[in-house]
Amino acid sequence: MLPFQAISFSAVLPGKRVLILGAVHGNELAGMHGIRRVIAEIESGELEIANGSVTFVPISNPMAYALKRRVGDRNLNRNLSPTDAPTEFEDHIANWLCPLMATHEVLLDLHSFQAQGQAFVMVGPENNLGALEPTTHGDTERDWALRLGVTRAVDGWLSTYAVGVEDRRARAANLQPSAGKRHDLDAKYGVGTTEYMRSTGGIAITLECGQHEDPHGREVAYRAIRNTLAYYGLTGDAMPPLATAAEGLRISQVVDKFDAADTFSRAWQSFDSLKAGDVIGTRANGEVVTAPKDGRILFPNALAEANHEWFYLTEATSRFNT
Repeated sequence: MLPFQAISFSAVLPGKRVLILGAVHGNELAGMHGIRRVIAEIESGELEIANGSVTFVPISNPMAYALKRRVGDRNLNRNLSPTDAPTEFEDHIANWLCPLMATHEVLLDLHSFQAQGQAFVMVGPENNLGALEPTTHGDTERDWALRLGVTRAVDGWLSTYAVGVEDRRARAANLQPSAGKRHDLDAKYGVGTTEYMRSTGGIAITLECGQHEDPHGREVAYRAIRNTLAYYGLTGDAMPPLATAAEGLRISQVVDKFDAADTFSRAWQSFDSLKAGDVIGTRANGEVVTAPKDGRILFPNALAEANHEWFYLTEATSRFNT
């Protein structure tokens, strides 16, 4: 098993404390490759960290990475918090990673996804004082996200996921008790790296660099890292340009698989368009699943297990208009 590894570079002059994560899911490697490329540039002197500090974690989940799969014992990016009684490997990661996040101000988490589709950025909520995910950094996250080099931005994750967990809990109450712990029924399910970072007062976004095997994904990750370091003033690079024609989407619903035999009506890709009434799939019991309104599908996962996320629905938002 690989040890936990964080590689830090600090300048003489003060500045932002930036943290960049790769391979939170062990089979999502674009971020790891992008991180290692930037580390090599810093170590060779090609790239200077002139202000502040940056910490890189190329492989956040070494167990999942060694197993060449998404998770070790569970999904690290759905229920992330320190614990006094670790039982799963991801608990040990959380006990190491959460304190590390708390010592930084900015987090960029680099991911990829299973279905085909173009890279996009996931942003936290707009400024709010609500109980679920209060933040004063919504405007900064929006501006930063539009300078990463992608042209699609998505928000609404945790608010939508909270409703999805309540639906899952209601279904589970009508079923026979299952063996083992159901993390997906925990009220905190849906809290991952960026959500935890915001809970400490930090700024955080997730970049989905494209499909897992897309060789261009590592270039997307690399460019986003360089743009992030420039945006926060750690390097002498020019301020990255603002995407002026970005598409903004808000997640409106998460839909679970109820049975492993639930099937899609076609090989959906992230951001395929949907019209109200379009058939998305069919449940094992014959129920037809249709789109409730116009929008786009996100993260369709034909390989999802029962009681896990099958796909998400999104609708347009004007938040990212420039």
